[in-house]
Amino acid sequence: MTSKQVSILGSTGSIGESTLDVIRNSSEFEVFALSAHRNTKLLLEQCMEFNPSVAVLADSSCANDFSRQLINANCDTELRIGPAALEEIASAEAVDIVMAAIVGAAGLSASLAAVITGKRLLLANKEALVMSGDLFMQTATQSGAEVIPIDSEHNAVFQCLPISSKGVVRSQFENVGKVVLTASGGPFLNAPLADFAGFTPEQACKHPKWKMGRKISVDSATMMNKGLEFIEARQLFRLAVNQIEVLIHPQSIVHSLVYYRDGSVLAQMANPDMQVPIAHGLAYPRRIDTKAKVLDLIEIAELSFSQPDLHKFPCLRLGIDAANIGGTAPTVLNAANEIAVAAFLDEKIKFSEISLVIEEVMSKIPCEEAASLAIIQNIDKRARCLSKDMILKEFQQS
Repeated sequence: MTSKQVSILGSTGSIGESTLDVIRNSSEFEVFALSAHRNTKLLLEQCMEFNPSVAVLADSSCANDFSRQLINANCDTELRIGPAALEEIASAEAVDIVMAAIVGAAGLSASLAAVITGKRLLLANKEALVMSGDLFMQTATQSGAEVIPIDSEHNAVFQCLPISSKGVVRSQFENVGKVVLTASGGPFLNAPLADFAGFTPEQACKHPKWKMGRKISVDSATMMNKGLEFIEARQLFRLAVNQIEVLIHPQSIVHSLVYYRDGSVLAQMANPDMQVPIAHGLAYPRRIDTKAKVLDLIEIAELSFSQPDLHKFPCLRLGIDAANIGGTAPTVLNAANEIAVAAFLDEKIKFSEISLVIEEVMSKIPCEEAASLAIIQNIDKRARCLSKDMILKEFQQS
């Protein structure tokens, strides 16, 4: 059997590394291309182990040094530079599967390139759908691309649906009443609201269950991660807002539930390990082995669920609001959040001010139809500029 060729967009991040863990233990897949922003140390190690045809560095300032490192390591991998190169490895004719694991809006163009060329796209970059959902899914339908969600919650929903030969398709939801996305609640679930202003980046990045990058860890702490996932579920599954619910589930064992019209409820359960949804997406509709720890319900003993507190976690409310508004509102939400989280990680604003920045930016940029990539990118740019200006003038810590 010929190995499937895989391009990994963001191979040095946590999702990229987990993808390589799965591929390392399977003969069914071969790495065609890897990419990183500027983590050349890890990218070099990956190139030496997996010998991809192409490696891409998004940050050109690292290119000369990395090129010399590849030569010194006797590695035959071709080095390409910049965003256009990301689109090239996402759309290359030789590629069968693309893992979209670049964090934030930076991954949108390459993810769209994979969809336009009809690839199987393993979508871990939720921002691509948040920003351009209708356009993204329409393009996938037209090209015949398979879009398979890798976010643990959306992959869990997908696993509870009838098997499809084309990734997520609307017909899978004919008998679905609603879906429930679970949320761990992050590190501050039980902390009093009065303490939120004093939380540090180090505290926000200490997730109790998942190993993740800094940006998504902060999103989990504010519950914006679940707000973005709410929008992603609406776009990906073509559900009405009232067909999507969020429940707090601190154990992170039940990843989502699908309620069917006949009263049946299907849930996907697994230990919190991203190898599980990644392996599912790579091999779908078959199953392959992973190194993930097998779930032991006796060891878990208790599974608890509760309603989220939207007053305590306003970022989740803002995400649901953006899903209701539609159009370019999710693009504004995402852009403002990326800037606000970066400012918090740089200790320029307080943890409690992240939601204030987002809400104010959303109130100042009118919503319009997200009819083209140019419109989406223009709105994204405006929201980022406004967010930076607002932080500088109104929120900057002394």
